[in-house]
Amino acid sequence: MDSHKQSIARSCLEAAESNTMTFPCIVETLMSEGFEGYIVDLRRGMVSYYMPDGDGIDLPTRKIDTRVAASFDRERVKAAIKQAQQLAPGYTYTGFCKTVAAAGCAGYIVSFSGRRALYFGRTAETHVEYFPN
Repeated sequence: MDSHKQSIARSCLEAAESNTMTFPCIVETLMSEGFEGYIVDLRRGMVSYYMPDGDGIDLPTRKIDTRVAASFDRERVKAAIKQAQQLAPGYTYTGFCKTVAAAGCAGYIVSFSGRRALYFGRTAETHVEYFPN
């Protein structure tokens, strides 16, 4: 992956972690640069960004002090997503990660072409959230 694309991925991650760019803006930025999607691993504190040709970049995320719960609580994950979508007062991306981890979310995959995010638990339970039109 060229240095420009790497810089875009890094800046989007930094913007998410510093709450200076919303999820829709991050998606728009990455899509406009040709990215296919990304995956966030909350257990390892990593995010991988992918290009359609298979090229990608792995970046460390800010560590959260919340262990991923053993069971996946789909309703708590959905509630956290709703708060994020509404940019509820006090919302932060780090807080979102802590909340979904406590609800058993081990990570999530964002597919731009599929227009969805798939949240998954340690036992491969899932919740799919479709991008709004």
